[in-house]
Amino acid sequence: MNKEARPVSDSQVVMTELVLPTHTNALGSVFGGTVMSWIDIAAAICAQRHSRKTVVTAHIDEVNFIAPVYKGWVINVKASVNHVATTSMEIGVRVDAENPQTGEMFHTASAYLTFVALDSFGRPTTVPALKLETTDDKRRHEAAVSRRNARLQKRDKNK
Repeated sequence: MNKEARPVSDSQVVMTELVLPTHTNALGSVFGGTVMSWIDIAAAICAQRHSRKTVVTAHIDEVNFIAPVYKGWVINVKASVNHVATTSMEIGVRVDAENPQTGEMFHTASAYLTFVALDSFGRPTTVPALKLETTDDKRRHEAAVSRRNARLQKRDKNK
């Protein structure tokens, strides 16, 4: 395994989707589950790029739906590694939508997901450290450390 720290920028993902009729509900807006699937896929690609390992979703802190997205609109799903532990990574995902008729952009959803890297036997394996280069990287990392501590406290409380 390469123990050298990898920068956030090396694993960032921007995934673009067109909202088609099969993605929408009776109101003509995209199903929340479809957006959640796109979030999970973008985050998994990001975690896999960072770790260069097979990864599995271990936890989703929360998904916040902020605004609806309608049929024919374009969705951009952006994922970045926020924090790395021994075998796990927190990935932050932001979803923005574009109304192609007006060019307006809307922040529509956000989520934080934790992925675990697996070795060839399906067991958790160590991942490279995270190299923080920008003030945004550092800000997101600090917030991720707080979320991780809260997750671990909640887990320990539920044992």
